[in-house]
Amino acid sequence: MLKKVGIVVLLLVIFLLLVKRKNMSWKQSVVRAIYPLFVLKDKWFKKPSFQQTNTTQQQPPVSFYSLQAKNNKGELIDFSIYKGKQVLIVNTASDCGYTPQYEELESIHQQYKDLVILAFPANDFKEQEKKGDAEIEQFCKINYGVTFPLMSKVSVVKGPEQHPVFRWLSDTAQNGWCKRAPVWNFSKYLINKEGVLTHYFAPQVQPLSPEFQVALE
Repeated sequence: MLKKVGIVVLLLVIFLLLVKRKNMSWKQSVVRAIYPLFVLKDKWFKKPSFQQTNTTQQQPPVSFYSLQAKNNKGELIDFSIYKGKQVLIVNTASDCGYTPQYEELESIHQQYKDLVILAFPANDFKEQEKKGDAEIEQFCKINYGVTFPLMSKVSVVKGPEQHPVFRWLSDTAQNGWCKRAPVWNFSKYLINKEGVLTHYFAPQVQPLSPEFQVALE
């Protein structure tokens, strides 16, 4: 029995040594290594609630282009600059099981030149984003090659601290149809070139999945 336990421990140590990345914590390294298992699990247990679509083409009572948010340099960005562009808004975190989606997001950022990706780091879910804006930027660039815009860290869940952008995304009185606030890190909202919220995707929907690609095209 002790011999079997010793073998298991040895294999675990070898696994950890193999997956450890220089610029990541042990947890982040392990998460990146087992991310394919997350993807497989989500494919097996896919639910209709993972995707919501504005099938009736509801127009937003409050213009998307009236919104503003600070980027991770502290500069105020007026969303009117995104007129005529498709916009994908994602709440992100560095210590989440879905953090490797940063790499997939970068892939679609390179593929779709008219798509603007805005990543909003948030510490709302199990405190999985404790870093400051500068550290987050460094982590994303070094480990996932991120070049799309990173915004200043905000709160995305419903409540008095919810950022106005995510209030718009989760309030039917503002966006016209969607009331779903992020349920976890890497919830995704797609806004078309006319400023209409067209899709909500749960974290389980990967950016490179077929259903996500269809929404982008």
